[in-house]
Amino acid sequence: MPHAQDARVAVYLDFDNIVMSWYDRVHGRNSYSKDRQRIVADATEPEIAARLAEARIDVGAIIDYAASFGTLVLTRAYADWSNPVNAEYRQQLVARAVDLVQLFPAAAYAKNGADIRLAVDAVEDMFRLPDLTHVVIVGGDSDYVPLAQRCKRLGRFVVGIGVAGSTAKSLAAACDQFDDYDELPGITKPQPAAKATKDAAPARTRKKKQEPAPDPSGELLERALKLEHVRTDEEWMHLSAVKNLLKRMDPSFSEKVLGHKSFSDFVNAHPDVAELDESTNIVTVRLQPSRS
Repeated sequence: MPHAQDARVAVYLDFDNIVMSWYDRVHGRNSYSKDRQRIVADATEPEIAARLAEARIDVGAIIDYAASFGTLVLTRAYADWSNPVNAEYRQQLVARAVDLVQLFPAAAYAKNGADIRLAVDAVEDMFRLPDLTHVVIVGGDSDYVPLAQRCKRLGRFVVGIGVAGSTAKSLAAACDQFDDYDELPGITKPQPAAKATKDAAPARTRKKKQEPAPDPSGELLERALKLEHVRTDEEWMHLSAVKNLLKRMDPSFSEKVLGHKSFSDFVNAHPDVAELDESTNIVTVRLQPSRS
């Protein structure tokens, strides 16, 4: 497998599949099917809007993970973007240079053909772009098994990403590497709903503790360190490698724009996230043990 600096990656997202699967993961099996009519009728209805917000997909976590394998050559997301649920993601997808492929369902409850269109595009891209080294398939449908097998036969390293509990075992087996969306750096696993008790105070009387807003650059650094640790299995990682990965995750990143003279200064400005070792000519960095 080519080194991450030389690898070229194509990403294909079956967006409807991921949105529905994560909704079921958060709210319980078949929840999306049960709520579908209410979602279609009015996704802004308070109860439905709250349930959708709780099951919101972290697009950045997926794309950043894909970027850890190499340079992203193309990224496509397949869905019915006229659906208000999917439309909510359009801005952040476009901001990450994702090509939105419009699909329309044949009937109110029919599949939208994402698997067929995605597979056709992926195979075409492999012949059109022979320098592609990695193919990332985001979706847990067993219909993607032939695609994964074809990509492998054509010499590509296939990475699958799907929601735990909604992914076909055959698809995971067909990939070179398969990861649960739940396990990607930055993703918070859904917690079982707490059971109400007689002694529990009414929710309206409880006051939420005001927490400081998270530092976006610190979160990005933490994610880069976790991804590089997964890739190398080393506690102390080369600072240059972490910077290269971070730049692939966010091409607009600049430590100087953030007010730091060097990347080392940027890392030192986040002592709660990372620790530097500058005792040798090769500067290394590790994630603070409390964050691992």
